[in-house]
Amino acid sequence: MARKIVITGGKGGVGKTTVCANLGIALAHRSKRVLLIDLDMGLNNLDVAMQVEDKVVFDLVDVVENRCRPSQAFIQDVLEPTLYVMPSCHLAKRQVTAEQIKRVVSRVDENFDFVLVDCPAGIDGGFRRAVACADEAIVVVTPHLSSVRDADKTISELIADTVVSVVVNRVRGDLVASGEMLSAFEVFSLLGQNALGVLPESDDVNCNVRSRSAAFDILADNLVTGKCELYDCVSHYKGVLGRFRRKMKRNNV
Repeated sequence: MARKIVITGGKGGVGKTTVCANLGIALAHRSKRVLLIDLDMGLNNLDVAMQVEDKVVFDLVDVVENRCRPSQAFIQDVLEPTLYVMPSCHLAKRQVTAEQIKRVVSRVDENFDFVLVDCPAGIDGGFRRAVACADEAIVVVTPHLSSVRDADKTISELIADTVVSVVVNRVRGDLVASGEMLSAFEVFSLLGQNALGVLPESDDVNCNVRSRSAAFDILADNLVTGKCELYDCVSHYKGVLGRFRRKMKRNNV
């Protein structure tokens, strides 16, 4: 039976979809059978992030409304044969409920090692529908106080028996080293939850989910093995050479 994990965070723009897509790819690199489900029905774009939008024939709503079998809504990744995407859309004839989503997930989870659910922003009905079908939650947060506050609210809204882990995304090592940005460890301390991963700000990852990332490799290893090795975003910007790199980074931004 699959580990069912919702990727959430409360605040929009923290990188939930990017984390969901890249983590799925990193797990598939490890020969894990992975299904990515897009439950952001208002602003669904997981298929775009995974570059399969032109292959969509059926989606999650078609499965819920019995127009197709769940497997017919799967889109197999071109490069990773153990990775699949189930897209969604906002054209449901009636409200899609949490119970309907749970039934769909229960029909497919025996075929996978991981089911990653891309959650919509906020903590309204769409959030509750997404978290209801998962046993674990990865809360994605950026090192900004507004994002930390939203992540804290999100954690308080999660089901009591949900296993919660935190991923700090878009960390700029140069700003952390100069004291201008919260460190990942400060964020973990403020939220008081299991530290699962640290992801640096990366133009390559933001522009192309196919960019192999050491940080996502570490994140996937932590998820699979239960370890807590965290990517170091800061050491590159410490010392004399680090100060020079910080100055160059600032000039290039």
